[in-house]
Amino acid sequence: MKHHFLLLAIICSTLVFSQKPTSEQLLEKAIAYHDPNGKWNTFKGNLHITMEIPKKSNRVSNIKIDLPKEFFSVEAKTDNKISKYIINKDSITIFFNSIKNPSKDILKAENLSNERAKLYQNYYTYLYGLPMKLKDSGTIIHDNVVSKNFKGKSYWVLKVSYQKEIGKDTWNFYFDKNTYAMEVYQFFHDESKNDGEYILLSGLETINGIKMPKNRAWYMNKDDKYLGTDILKSNK
Repeated sequence: MKHHFLLLAIICSTLVFSQKPTSEQLLEKAIAYHDPNGKWNTFKGNLHITMEIPKKSNRVSNIKIDLPKEFFSVEAKTDNKISKYIINKDSITIFFNSIKNPSKDILKAENLSNERAKLYQNYYTYLYGLPMKLKDSGTIIHDNVVSKNFKGKSYWVLKVSYQKEIGKDTWNFYFDKNTYAMEVYQFFHDESKNDGEYILLSGLETINGIKMPKNRAWYMNKDDKYLGTDILKSNK
């Protein structure tokens, strides 16, 4: 009888272990969910994003991304101000209220610059290219996948950091255990201080075959302070 119990324990532990994916398996399954036809690397599309921030006016952005042509543009409107960046490979053009290449005084007053243009390009292509962007060079995928409860739900969690020249933050990505959909991500500047933010993802918007989070709600890690929500829809 003892042998039967021992055999049963071994079988059960093997089944439980086998259910837990490796980091590579988890990432591949998550990418298969969000980009089932492998279209991210040739992505061409328009995004319409409304940013809602407490006690501030909405920021409405129209974004065009063409990865094969290395083209990116973002036009953002807040109240009566419209700024636009166009990046065509190594060329950057700035507009403000329809004025092309505005004066240095306007650039300074409105916080417009080539560096900020690249920041927006990296920001939008990274966040809306997840989890596929985790395949980029310089990304360090930690081996150990953990099971973690977050806001009342159990997830598979993938931990990611970056080579120094890429970024200094540590990220956790939370995936549904059944579908492998990405539902939360979280970053820390210094994990021991519980700084940084977490982002709750809800809804889906399928754009050119890629399932992107429709709503991204941002909160502070340390006190759960709500920061704002990005709302995505296809801009056809």
